[in-house]
Amino acid sequence: MVKQANESLAVHVSFVTILWNCLLTAFKLIAGIAAHSGAMISDAIHSASDVLSTFVVIVGVKLSGRESDREHPFGHERFECVAALILALLLAVTGLGIGWAGIQNIIGGSAALAVPGQLALAAAVISIVVKEAMYWYTRAAARKIDSSALMADAWHHRSDALSSVGSFLGILGARLGLLVLDPIASVVICLFILKAAYDIFRDAISKMLDTACSNEVEEQMRNVAMSQDGVLGVDRLQTRLFGDRIYVEIDIAADGSTSLTQAHEAATRVHDAIEQQFPKVKHCMVHVNPMEVRSLG
Repeated sequence: MVKQANESLAVHVSFVTILWNCLLTAFKLIAGIAAHSGAMISDAIHSASDVLSTFVVIVGVKLSGRESDREHPFGHERFECVAALILALLLAVTGLGIGWAGIQNIIGGSAALAVPGQLALAAAVISIVVKEAMYWYTRAAARKIDSSALMADAWHHRSDALSSVGSFLGILGARLGLLVLDPIASVVICLFILKAAYDIFRDAISKMLDTACSNEVEEQMRNVAMSQDGVLGVDRLQTRLFGDRIYVEIDIAADGSTSLTQAHEAATRVHDAIEQQFPKVKHCMVHVNPMEVRSLG
């Protein structure tokens, strides 16, 4: 039920952002062409890439929400990471294309440049406001359901907002007489996009390489285990990220003179406590090591 609710929220947020991106792309493209601004046309292309990337997010979220099956007994959570990697690739390609177009205009000199109109300047301001709002809207949903793909899409919106800031400055400079600032703005947009692509790529890769949780999280898990009745110590604790979920393996020490039933009950308490107190834990495997307990008498 929770998984379905999270998926529904992610899809709803994605379709809302697709609608706004389509409107924004059309407006910025018209403004860029009408106002003779290469920076605004580049910004429009960036917004268009947002539409495609959001569809990638929807597919990733839906696939990652599927239940475990025979071919994928550990689930499909890593599909979100795959979606994030595809998104990073799309961002990088888009950024490089925008940067190359800007460099060509710079090399072309004044013959390739024109004074951008006021409409381009207004479009940049509107884009900054709308894209920043979309960033916070998507980011809130991503944090609520802990979705790496949706968070990647949020950062895509933020990179678009930052690129619009670059567009604004470039267009403003060009209108003040420095025509070269308009294509330079395209190159700046390229750098922002590539930085966002790198951050998304790095985060997705870390979640696909069985990276361990932070020391703080592992210490919290260790304390939870130690607080359970029948647990005399924690001999080993290993964690690994599986997409946005966590697998835990823990060896606890228990009194070797107790019955198998009592040892099993201690392991069950540890298992249940960790899965309840750490919602991101998908599975916790507990192994019991016998410990000789000597009486002080």
